[in-house]
Amino acid sequence: MKSHMKSAKKVALGAIRALALAIFLVLAIGPLYWIIVTSLKGPKEIYTFPILYWPTEITFASYAKLFGFSNFGAYFLNSLLVSLFAAAGTLLLCIFSGFALSRFKSPKTRMRILLGFYFTQMIPGFIIMVPLYAMMAKAHMTDSLLVLGLVYIGTTIAFSSIMAKSFFDNIPASLEEAAMIDGCTTTQSLFRIILPVMMPGMTAIFSFAFVNIWNELFLAVMFMSTDSKMTVPVALNSFISKAGISWDVMSAGIVVALLPTMVIFGFGQKYIVAGLTEGSVKG
Repeated sequence: MKSHMKSAKKVALGAIRALALAIFLVLAIGPLYWIIVTSLKGPKEIYTFPILYWPTEITFASYAKLFGFSNFGAYFLNSLLVSLFAAAGTLLLCIFSGFALSRFKSPKTRMRILLGFYFTQMIPGFIIMVPLYAMMAKAHMTDSLLVLGLVYIGTTIAFSSIMAKSFFDNIPASLEEAAMIDGCTTTQSLFRIILPVMMPGMTAIFSFAFVNIWNELFLAVMFMSTDSKMTVPVALNSFISKAGISWDVMSAGIVVALLPTMVIFGFGQKYIVAGLTEGSVKG
C-alpha cells in the first residue's frame, strides 16, 4: 500500500513538474514566436481581427523595408564592432584583475577591493549617466564609437572581474607554481597554463559581457548624436514615433538583433554551462 502511495506521489510530482515546465516554455517561447510571425506578415494581416497566428502568405517585405530604408545594416555593424571590442577588452582586463584578486595574499585588501566592486553594482546606472556625459562632453569625447566601447568596458569590468575571480579560485595555485619552477614567469604561467584550463569561464564572461553591451540603450542614446553611428537598440527605439509603432519593421529588426546573441549562446553553450558550474561551486 505504501509503495503504491509513493509511486502515485512520484507520478503526481512528475506531472506537476511537466506542467510547470510546459507553462514556462510557452511563456518563454511565445513572445519570440509572435515576433517572428509578425515579421513575416503583411501590413494588413498584422492588424486583422480575429488574430492570425500564422500568415496566410509569408512575406519578407518588412526585412526589405528594414534594410532598404532605415540603414539598419550600418547600425548592425556599429553594434557588432562596439560589442566585440568592449567584450574583448572587458575579458582581457578581468583576466588580470580576477587573477590578482584570486591570488592576493592580503585577505583584508582583497575584501576591500571586492566590496568596492560589489558597491558599484548596487548603484543604478542612470545616476552616473548625467555626470559621465558632462565629463565626456567637456573633453569632446562624445559621438564616438570608440569612446562608447571604452565606457562599456568601464561599466562591465567590475561584475566580470568578480566572475573571473570565482573561476580562478577553482584552479589550484599549484599549477602556476609548478610552471614557475620550470622557468615560467607569473604572466607566462597565466597565459600558457591557467587560461587554457579556464576556457569555459572565459567563454561565459565574454558571452555575458557581449549580450549586456549589445542590448544597452541609454548610454548609446546619450553619447551618439550622428545617425550613421547609431547602434541596434537605438535604431529599434527610433521606430517608435508619435504616429505609432511600425510593428512589421520593429519585429523584423528584433529578429535580426537576436541573431548575434543566439549564435554566441548556440556555439558557446557547452562552455557557458561548464563555466557557470565551475564559477558557482568552489572546489
